[in-house]
Amino acid sequence: MSRFSRRLVVSGALVLSLSLGGAVAAAPAFAAHGGTGVTARAGDGISAVRAAALRDAVAGLPAGDATAALVRVGGDGRWRGTTGVHDLASGRSADAGARFRAGSTTKTFTAAVVLQLVDEQRISLDRSARSYLPGLVPPAYRDVTVRQLLNHTSGIPAAPSEPRTPEEVYAHRFDRTTPEAMVRAATAEPPEFAPGTAQHYLNINYTVLGLLVERVTGHRFEDEATRRVLRPLGLRDTYCPGTGATIKGPHNHGYQVYALPGGGTELRDVSDWDQTHSWAAGDLVSTTADLERFVSALFRGQVVKGPALAEMFALPGEEVRMYGTVVPGEPGSGEPAAYSAGLSHAVVDGTDVWGKTGARYGYSAGFMATRDLSRTLVYSVNSTDAKAQGTNKRVLGLGGAAFGRLPGEEDGRR
Repeated sequence: MSRFSRRLVVSGALVLSLSLGGAVAAAPAFAAHGGTGVTARAGDGISAVRAAALRDAVAGLPAGDATAALVRVGGDGRWRGTTGVHDLASGRSADAGARFRAGSTTKTFTAAVVLQLVDEQRISLDRSARSYLPGLVPPAYRDVTVRQLLNHTSGIPAAPSEPRTPEEVYAHRFDRTTPEAMVRAATAEPPEFAPGTAQHYLNINYTVLGLLVERVTGHRFEDEATRRVLRPLGLRDTYCPGTGATIKGPHNHGYQVYALPGGGTELRDVSDWDQTHSWAAGDLVSTTADLERFVSALFRGQVVKGPALAEMFALPGEEVRMYGTVVPGEPGSGEPAAYSAGLSHAVVDGTDVWGKTGARYGYSAGFMATRDLSRTLVYSVNSTDAKAQGTNKRVLGLGGAAFGRLPGEEDGRR
């Protein structure tokens, strides 16, 4: 699973070196395809060195690790890049305006909806989730607050599931579930830790938040997200798919690598996949242009306002006034907390970067930005192993190329 945290994005030079290795072995489908090259357009304010680093991070697609990539860099300098193919069967060039599964970047939209309701005093951050959902959240979780759901310090575990092989997961890709069923299954388990004492990034927190929005507003979560965020910002290519397993509109196909019984690998088209299990935590479909517009409006305070917006840039481990203690990160990681309300935080060569990554089978997507929007990065990479642990090496390369200090540049942020 792709995650954006301080321990994953390090120096630009190291990130760029990582992007060159570790690819999945190429499947036979690539025999008919060479690299398509990167179609790029650079604007004022971005150096030739940085433009070259961005190009290198996504060069040579389709390849064993990814079949396409769409990139937008904004702020003081602008760069646009498209590479790879729309699909392996036709081999035609990737669509620069394609829609894609945005994965866990959905959480930022969900957090924005919740924080708007906080600003309207319809939701309280310090009130328990059970007080809003008494028939769903059991007494064992009576102390979990809305804020702890937002920053993954609730202690609610993931819903248990039977171990499945990759083949079984693929065979069940069109299975549907409901958010209520996921919450009941998760909260039937004992807490992982006392609320507020640690941080564990899990979808279940945002599943509960989606249901809380529905309870408070009386409307479907999808409708509230559209009314409050998507429509006001003019995000015409962004939508919540609900029970639809197919991406509506133009999209580059996503592929997942699978092992063959006799050895070797093959790539299967996984563009169509049911998303009801991710719902308010990860089902959004979007484009790089829409995500760029969203992050710019969000950081400027045009989506969430005032004290509620401050929650998105407050890490629990650093906000002593809020918690009275330093909150550690995921159990056993030895790392401090890195997730706030809907965002995550990293330091790249001394530069503070806020953003969110996401991954669905066939698609790795995300955005990163400095708080003042002097540099923004939005991307979609059609990774062939998007749900693998750790961060996609192409994404690490893009992060270093966009925000790191690069050899040959005096100012690492130009």
